[in-house]
Amino acid sequence: MENQQEGPVRRERSLGRHRVLIASVAGCAVLGGVLVLLPRERSAEPAPPSPGAPAMEAVGGGAPAALPGLEALIEERREVVRTRPRDATSWAVLGTAYVERGRRLSDPADYPRAEKALRTSLSVRPERNTPALAGLAALANARRDFRAGRRWGEAALKLEPRRWTTYPLLIDAYSGLGEYKAAKRTLDRLTGLRSGPAVLARAAAVYRERGWREDAAASLADAAAGARVPVERAAYLERSGQLAFERGDLDVALRHFREAVRLDPDQWAARAGQGRTLAALGRTTEALHAYRAALAGQPCPRYALELGELYESLGRPEAARGQYGVLRERVRRAAAGGADEELVLGRFEADHGDPKAAVRRLRAEWKRQPGTEVADALGWALRRAGEPAEALRFALKATATEPGGGSLDAASMYHRGMIEQALKRYGAARRHLTEALRINPHFSPLHAPAARTALEALGEPPDEEVPEMDGGAG
Repeated sequence: MENQQEGPVRRERSLGRHRVLIASVAGCAVLGGVLVLLPRERSAEPAPPSPGAPAMEAVGGGAPAALPGLEALIEERREVVRTRPRDATSWAVLGTAYVERGRRLSDPADYPRAEKALRTSLSVRPERNTPALAGLAALANARRDFRAGRRWGEAALKLEPRRWTTYPLLIDAYSGLGEYKAAKRTLDRLTGLRSGPAVLARAAAVYRERGWREDAAASLADAAAGARVPVERAAYLERSGQLAFERGDLDVALRHFREAVRLDPDQWAARAGQGRTLAALGRTTEALHAYRAALAGQPCPRYALELGELYESLGRPEAARGQYGVLRERVRRAAAGGADEELVLGRFEADHGDPKAAVRRLRAEWKRQPGTEVADALGWALRRAGEPAEALRFALKATATEPGGGSLDAASMYHRGMIEQALKRYGAARRHLTEALRINPHFSPLHAPAARTALEALGEPPDEEVPEMDGGAG
């Protein structure tokens, strides 16, 4: 059935049946209740669903879950494993729910809890325990340990090749490791097994990584239209807002972010997106309010960096330093929970701290997981540390058309242009700085003005200038 391309109605029915099956296998609380002996003239009433049942269905069906539902699911599974400590499935569900809550709240304290629950599940049932293996893959990805994510995901897939919810975990791991061809092959296998909003959203992420932003936007629009519950639609709208912002479509981005927050008030990434977009529109008071709200609900190091740079652009260095302190503290807490935030710390050090320290951190990160984002960050750190020749090698990786497609976003183009300027490759620098501002003239409150200043310094190309060969084009 899953291999068929169904119409909307049949697909929704199939999705519903599939999710119910997953929920039952995963140890979901009984939805139908237990029959009770009653007088013959009265029929037994089914027990109402437990508070955690919607989250159980979402997690089992590869969809975002509402935070209150996750809280309820965690409490329900904790009670189950207290009374039935040999229940391997409930341990796996508990661990996976901890992963999702930790990710949604940027709370690394949930990750050790998740690992304990998932490894307990494996110790209780060491053979053919696909839910625990998949949960460990999700945990590794949340911690940005993509090698472990790939290992656990491949082990889960080997046990159950038709368990479609494992494929998105592997796609994330392959992408984080820069294995873009493997990510695309895995997506092709996923779409052969399954259709629906969650698959469309995963496809959009792969398209974005390959630089196919229009395809990504179309897939996300279809995912949002097909979402079954508000929290799921909100998640896809938030990603649509990200894409619109990256393209410079600020009004569209703001509309998506606002609708996401309306549908799910706990959609903190959308609140941060509002802050990013409002700052680009010059509505700084509203932007500051949105960023503060996002950080209060989800104290993500990236949001602290963005807010600090916004303060810096407004001439408020003390407030900026306060946010940079928050960033460092959140990175320390992440490390204590086994999570890797070296990428954001390296970006911070490159622009606001010690560029040589940024290079050391990002070189180590590149060895662990050589993805496009790390290539871009390392190239920029090398430029800031006074090593533009080596920096260009990584900038070319970050913006190349193959194998991953390159990020092709304004920030990456800006980094490449500034590196080329330092190498006196003025034609290429002018071209890529112009491209950065064409993609999104407001991509950063600090770096977009710097790009305009650099372009003014480069001036108009001389009539006799011969176009330079683009290193990314071979």
